Amino acid sequence: MMSSRERVVTALSRQIPDRVPWDVGSLSPALEEAFKTRTGAGDAREFFGVDVRSVSLSIPTGWGRIPKPDDLTDPDWPRKEARFRQYYSWLPERVTIDEWGRAYAPGDYYHFVKIHGPMGGFTTLAELEAYPWPDFAADFRIEHMRRRVREFHGRDLAVGAGLATTHFETAWQLRGYDQFFLDMVEFPEFTTALLDKITDLRQPAARAFAEADVDVLMLGDDVSMQTGMMMRVATWRQWFKPRLAAVIAAAREIKPDIHVWYHSDGNPEAIVPDLIEIGVNVLNPVQPECVDPAKLKRLYGDRLAFWGSIGIQHTMPFGSPDDVRREVKERMETVGAGGGLLLAPTHMLEPEVPLENVFALAEAIQTYGRYA
Repeated sequence: MMSSRERVVTALSRQIPDRVPWDVGSLSPALEEAFKTRTGAGDAREFFGVDVRSVSLSIPTGWGRIPKPDDLTDPDWPRKEARFRQYYSWLPERVTIDEWGRAYAPGDYYHFVKIHGPMGGFTTLAELEAYPWPDFAADFRIEHMRRRVREFHGRDLAVGAGLATTHFETAWQLRGYDQFFLDMVEFPEFTTALLDKITDLRQPAARAFAEADVDVLMLGDDVSMQTGMMMRVATWRQWFKPRLAAVIAAAREIKPDIHVWYHSDGNPEAIVPDLIEIGVNVLNPVQPECVDPAKLKRLYGDRLAFWGSIGIQHTMPFGSPDDVRREVKERMETVGAGGGLLLAPTHMLEPEVPLENVFALAEAIQTYGRYA
């Protein structure tokens, strides 16, 4: 019987493990509370014994987030948070500012938030240069991350390192969505400087993860919608592809066999060959509402492994437990054939998801997920 770490590495190497590795993913706050009430357990990943855990160099911040005992903390954070307020002429009440300077306010329902960017009024490169960027190379961050990796590896768990929202989402959240798209056309010098700065922060972080021997470097941006790309492929290739390649190369300079995971919700099929070209070998989340997982396996299964593929728009919230079981069985027979699959919901499980379907997912993976 393989350990969780062996199982994940084998599957992502497109080989056949003893059983399919899996992750229950994130539970929304309301669903997490219901889960705790039902089970008495505080952590769904621990309760279900999934195969992978994640680490980060980021301080967990954001409106309404409940700190956990093992969260990364910065004792100097109140002072650092206060300095970002100079970039806002107005903010709503109950705002939390994160280490990039983005302000999070409560949304209209559930756990959703409204993001206010600090750079919307910037008109010069000098303002960008003077901005108080986060220091991801700080010793307290590296030491915390390394300790977590050692703990998880000591339990024979696979470890993924979070650098998602690698370029695009970070950039537009700092600048403003509409303004960032305008910048790519009307203010290319600013766009170049902003994306280069983000890359300058991402590359040493990728190296630090590789030096800590993480198993999966988790990159990505939501660059696609349900029906296709948010921008022309040529635009993505111009602004994002070479910078993403530089981050991947930084990690592989240290650990050549590190698995590189790329996330984009929706349908990113138009850029999948480009992702493979620059070194991505794991695609996430493979939303069955937008793409055909079996088709992707046929087209790219010799170069990509797949992580996700259990629908959170239809099956998990609105299907029956039997529907969940059928979807798991179908994924194993198609995407899971010959290895190359880590089963997981394609995104956070929202409050509409019945707990019975979460338990059905775990049970179905035990029933249908074995290769031998």
